[in-house]
Amino acid sequence: MKYQDDNFYIEKVLNGDSSSYAALVAKHKNLVFSIALKVLNNREDAEEIAQDAFVKAYHSLKSFEKKSKFSTWLYRIVYNAAVSRTRKRVLDTTPMDNYVIHNYSEEDLRPGVDEVDQNEQQVLLKKAMKNLSDEDNLLITFFYHGNNSIEEISSITGLSSSNVKVRLHRIRKKLYDDMTAMMAQRLN
Repeated sequence: MKYQDDNFYIEKVLNGDSSSYAALVAKHKNLVFSIALKVLNNREDAEEIAQDAFVKAYHSLKSFEKKSKFSTWLYRIVYNAAVSRTRKRVLDTTPMDNYVIHNYSEEDLRPGVDEVDQNEQQVLLKKAMKNLSDEDNLLITFFYHGNNSIEEISSITGLSSSNVKVRLHRIRKKLYDDMTAMMAQRLN
Protein backbone atom coordinates (compact mmCIF):
# COMPACT_ATOMS: atom_id res chain seq x y z
CA MET A 1 0.00 0.00 0.00
CA LYS A 2 1.28 3.44 -0.86
CA TYR A 3 0.95 5.81 2.06
CA GLN A 4 0.47 9.56 2.17
CA ASP A 5 2.85 11.80 4.07
CA ASP A 6 2.49 11.34 7.83
CA ASN A 7 1.25 14.92 8.25
CA PHE A 8 -1.76 14.11 6.04
CA TYR A 9 -2.94 11.47 8.54
CA ILE A 10 -2.03 13.58 11.55
CA GLU A 11 -4.22 16.43 10.31
CA LYS A 12 -7.11 14.02 9.73
CA VAL A 13 -6.77 12.61 13.24
CA LEU A 14 -6.55 16.07 14.78
CA ASN A 15 -9.70 17.04 12.84
CA GLY A 16 -11.66 14.17 14.39
CA ASP A 17 -11.01 11.23 12.04
CA SER A 18 -9.37 8.92 14.58
CA SER A 19 -9.54 5.98 12.15
CA SER A 20 -6.81 7.66 10.07
CA TYR A 21 -4.35 6.80 12.85
CA ALA A 22 -4.51 3.19 11.64
CA ALA A 23 -2.57 4.21 8.52
CA LEU A 24 0.22 5.66 10.68
CA VAL A 25 0.32 2.45 12.71
CA ALA A 26 0.42 0.29 9.57
CA LYS A 27 3.14 2.46 8.03
CA HIS A 28 5.47 2.40 11.06
CA LYS A 29 4.61 -0.82 12.93
CA ASN A 30 7.48 -2.94 11.57
CA LEU A 31 10.24 -0.53 12.48
CA VAL A 32 8.62 0.35 15.81
CA PHE A 33 8.55 -3.34 16.71
CA SER A 34 12.14 -3.82 15.48
CA ILE A 35 13.36 -0.96 17.65
CA ALA A 36 11.66 -2.36 20.74
CA LEU A 37 12.88 -5.90 20.01
CA LYS A 38 16.49 -4.84 19.48
CA VAL A 39 16.51 -2.95 22.78
CA LEU A 40 14.59 -5.52 24.82
CA ASN A 41 15.57 -8.85 23.20
CA ASN A 42 12.14 -10.23 24.09
CA ARG A 43 9.25 -10.52 21.61
CA GLU A 44 6.44 -10.21 24.15
CA ASP A 45 7.95 -7.15 25.81
CA ALA A 46 8.68 -5.63 22.40
CA GLU A 47 5.07 -6.13 21.28
CA GLU A 48 3.81 -4.54 24.49
CA ILE A 49 6.18 -1.57 24.21
CA ALA A 50 5.26 -1.09 20.52
CA GLN A 51 1.55 -1.03 21.36
CA ASP A 52 2.09 1.29 24.30
CA ALA A 53 4.17 3.64 22.15
CA PHE A 54 1.45 3.89 19.50
CA VAL A 55 -1.16 4.59 22.19
CA LYS A 56 1.08 7.21 23.83
CA ALA A 57 1.79 8.85 20.46
CA TYR A 58 -1.94 8.93 19.67
CA HIS A 59 -2.81 10.60 22.97
CA SER A 60 0.08 13.05 22.59
CA LEU A 61 -0.55 13.86 18.94
CA LYS A 62 -1.86 17.33 19.81
CA SER A 63 1.50 18.19 21.37
CA PHE A 64 3.48 17.01 18.31
CA GLU A 65 5.09 20.24 17.09
CA LYS A 66 6.27 18.99 13.68
CA LYS A 67 9.80 20.27 14.33
CA SER A 68 10.97 16.81 13.31
CA LYS A 69 9.38 14.06 11.29
CA PHE A 70 6.56 12.12 12.94
CA SER A 71 8.59 8.93 12.55
CA THR A 72 11.51 10.44 14.46
CA TRP A 73 9.16 11.53 17.25
CA LEU A 74 7.49 8.10 17.34
CA TYR A 75 10.78 6.19 17.29
CA ARG A 76 12.00 8.33 20.18
CA ILE A 77 8.89 7.37 22.18
CA VAL A 78 9.52 3.67 21.45
CA TYR A 79 13.21 3.87 22.19
CA ASN A 80 12.66 5.69 25.50
CA ALA A 81 9.95 3.26 26.57
CA ALA A 82 12.13 0.25 25.73
CA VAL A 83 15.15 1.69 27.53
CA SER A 84 12.98 2.52 30.54
CA ARG A 85 11.78 -1.08 30.56
CA THR A 86 15.32 -2.38 30.77
CA ARG A 87 16.34 0.18 33.45
CA LYS A 88 19.56 -1.67 34.08
CA ARG A 89 20.86 -1.05 30.57
CA VAL A 90 23.09 1.98 30.32
CA LEU A 91 23.79 3.56 26.94
CA ASP A 92 27.37 2.95 25.95
CA THR A 93 28.91 6.14 24.68
CA THR A 94 32.10 6.10 22.70
CA PRO A 95 34.63 8.85 23.39
CA MET A 96 35.22 11.17 20.47
CA ASP A 97 38.64 11.13 18.88
CA ASN A 98 40.05 14.29 17.36
CA TYR A 99 40.19 13.05 13.82
CA VAL A 100 37.87 12.88 10.88
CA ILE A 101 36.27 9.55 10.12
CA HIS A 102 36.34 8.54 6.47
CA ASN A 103 34.13 5.75 5.22
CA TYR A 104 35.50 3.14 2.91
CA SER A 105 35.05 3.99 -0.74
CA GLU A 106 33.31 1.55 -3.03
CA GLU A 107 36.67 0.82 -4.69
CA ASP A 108 38.10 -0.29 -1.32
CA LEU A 109 35.29 -2.77 -0.80
CA ARG A 110 34.76 -4.01 -4.35
CA PRO A 111 37.61 -6.55 -4.73
CA GLY A 112 36.50 -8.84 -1.86
CA VAL A 113 32.80 -8.36 -2.38
CA ASP A 114 32.97 -9.20 -6.09
CA GLU A 115 34.18 -12.69 -5.19
CA VAL A 116 30.71 -13.71 -3.96
CA ASP A 117 27.30 -13.39 -5.56
CA GLN A 118 24.60 -11.13 -4.17
CA ASN A 119 22.72 -13.94 -2.38
CA GLU A 120 25.87 -15.05 -0.61
CA GLN A 121 26.64 -11.42 0.27
CA GLN A 122 23.23 -11.21 1.97
CA VAL A 123 23.90 -14.42 3.90
CA LEU A 124 27.31 -13.15 5.02
CA LEU A 125 25.85 -9.78 6.01
CA LYS A 126 23.14 -11.43 8.12
CA LYS A 127 25.75 -13.59 9.85
CA ALA A 128 27.96 -10.55 10.47
CA MET A 129 25.03 -8.56 11.86
CA LYS A 130 24.40 -11.30 14.44
CA ASN A 131 27.84 -10.48 15.86
CA LEU A 132 26.84 -6.86 16.53
CA SER A 133 25.64 -5.67 19.91
CA ASP A 134 21.94 -4.91 20.14
CA GLU A 135 22.60 -1.17 20.20
CA ASP A 136 24.88 -1.29 17.14
CA ASN A 137 22.31 -3.39 15.32
CA LEU A 138 19.68 -0.81 16.23
CA LEU A 139 21.79 2.09 14.88
CA ILE A 140 22.31 0.26 11.57
CA THR A 141 18.57 -0.50 11.43
CA PHE A 142 17.70 3.16 12.01
CA PHE A 143 20.12 4.33 9.33
CA TYR A 144 19.57 1.79 6.56
CA HIS A 145 16.15 0.24 7.17
CA GLY A 146 14.49 3.29 8.67
CA ASN A 147 16.27 5.75 6.36
CA ASN A 148 16.79 8.06 9.31
CA SER A 149 19.37 10.83 9.09
CA ILE A 150 22.26 11.16 11.53
CA GLU A 151 20.41 13.99 13.26
CA GLU A 152 17.23 11.94 13.54
CA ILE A 153 19.13 9.00 15.02
CA SER A 154 20.79 11.40 17.44
CA SER A 155 17.38 12.73 18.46
CA ILE A 156 15.97 9.22 18.90
CA THR A 157 18.87 7.73 20.86
CA GLY A 158 20.14 10.77 22.73
CA LEU A 159 23.64 10.26 21.32
CA SER A 160 25.40 13.26 19.79
CA SER A 161 25.46 13.48 15.99
CA SER A 162 29.23 13.07 16.04
CA ASN A 163 28.93 9.98 18.18
CA VAL A 164 26.33 8.49 15.81
CA LYS A 165 28.65 9.10 12.84
CA VAL A 166 31.60 7.49 14.59
CA ARG A 167 29.54 4.53 15.75
CA LEU A 168 28.06 3.95 12.27
CA HIS A 169 31.56 4.07 10.77
CA ARG A 170 32.89 1.57 13.30
CA ILE A 171 29.89 -0.70 12.78
CA ARG A 172 30.33 -0.68 8.99
CA LYS A 173 34.04 -1.42 9.44
CA LYS A 174 33.25 -4.30 11.79
CA LEU A 175 30.71 -5.70 9.32
CA TYR A 176 33.24 -5.40 6.51
CA ASP A 177 35.98 -7.08 8.56
CA ASP A 178 33.65 -9.88 9.67
CA MET A 179 32.42 -10.50 6.12
CA THR A 180 35.99 -10.49 4.80
CA ALA A 181 37.00 -13.04 7.44
CA MET A 182 34.00 -15.23 6.56
CA MET A 183 34.90 -15.05 2.86
CA ALA A 184 38.50 -16.03 3.66
CA GLN A 185 37.24 -19.02 5.67
CA ARG A 186 35.01 -20.00 2.76
CA LEU A 187 38.03 -20.09 0.44
CA ASN A 188 40.13 -22.24 2.82
